[in-house]
This record gives sequence, structure tokens and C-alpha cells, in this order.
Amino acid sequence: MITSRTWLPCVASLLLLTACATDGAVVRTDKPQAPPLDRALADADSALTAGHVDKAQGILKNAAASYPSDKTPWLHMAQIKFDRANYGEAILNAQEALQRDPNDKLGNSIIAVSGLRLSTRALADLSQQNNLNGSLRSEAQDLAKLLRTSLGEDVLVPTSNAARKPAASSSSSASGKKAPPTATGKSGSQTNDPFGGLK
Repeated sequence: MITSRTWLPCVASLLLLTACATDGAVVRTDKPQAPPLDRALADADSALTAGHVDKAQGILKNAAASYPSDKTPWLHMAQIKFDRANYGEAILNAQEALQRDPNDKLGNSIIAVSGLRLSTRALADLSQQNNLNGSLRSEAQDLAKLLRTSLGEDVLVPTSNAARKPAASSSSSASGKKAPPTATGKSGSQTNDPFGGLK
């Protein structure tokens, strides 16, 4: 015999289960779609123009998360960091872009120039401390030679009053003769040029 004591909890349980099942369909809505990449990039540019760098970075990070296979947000972030002389982060963001497209010229350029600027700072610091000697000096000279060859320049950091040397003189300095530093200040002493002894 079914009494109200036994069927009332069963009906209540059935109603609760039914309510959960119907609420599930309402709760399971699609997550909001990410804005198109072009719109996100335009929003980031607008934020940059208005001077809101952090907001632009946030927009670009969201775009990178929404479009994980696209290199464009990473390149934009790298360019922002580069323009603000934050070369370490510029390199990291450019490397993310190069993971998506290893042949990207902008990403490779940001890495190369950022790396050179960081190296120049470090060499300037070492030069000020008169601590550029031994194997570090020879490695820096080898790097300078490689850069001169790659760029087709005789002098890496030209001074305002220094004329370019002919290409034959660079081969004689590469053969082991140390070229004297040519960058001098107004008082005649050597300037704070980190590549001064490497030219």
C-alpha cells in the first residue's frame, strides 16, 4: 500500500531531477565567441594610439590565446616591447611568433636587433669597467668581424667625423693586426664606444 509518506519523497526527488535536467540545457550555452583577429588588432592599435600600452598588451594576449596558431598577435607584442626598449621581452615574443612561422622576417629582425642592442649595453658596461679582455675580447672581435662581413660595412658604429675605410684595410685588420680606436671625444680621449677597439 502506497501512502503519502512514501510517494511524496519520490515525487519530490523526481521533480528535482527533472529540474536539474532542464536547467542543464539552459546552463550549457556556447561560450562567447572571440572577436575576429582583425578587430582585436585594431582595438590594440587604438589603445596604443590613446597611450594605453597595458590595455593593448592585454588585448593582444587575449587574441594570442584565442588564435593560438597565428603569429600576428605575438609580432605586435614584440614590436611594442621593442619600441619601448624592452628588448628581453621583445625577443621572447618574437620567438613565439617564429615558432608559428620560422621564416618571418620581422620576427627574425626583432630578435637580431634586440640581441645586438642588449649586447651593446653589456659591452659598454664592461668597457666602462675596463673588464673586456681575454676570451671575451676575442669573442667580441670575432662577432664584430662577422657583423661587418654580414652587413658589408667596414665600421660597425660609425662616428660623425670618421670616414669609411676601404674594404682592403678591413681584411688587414682581420689578419691579426689590431686597428687603433678612431672614436675620440672633444678632449682627444677615447669615447664610450663599446665597439671602439673592435673596428
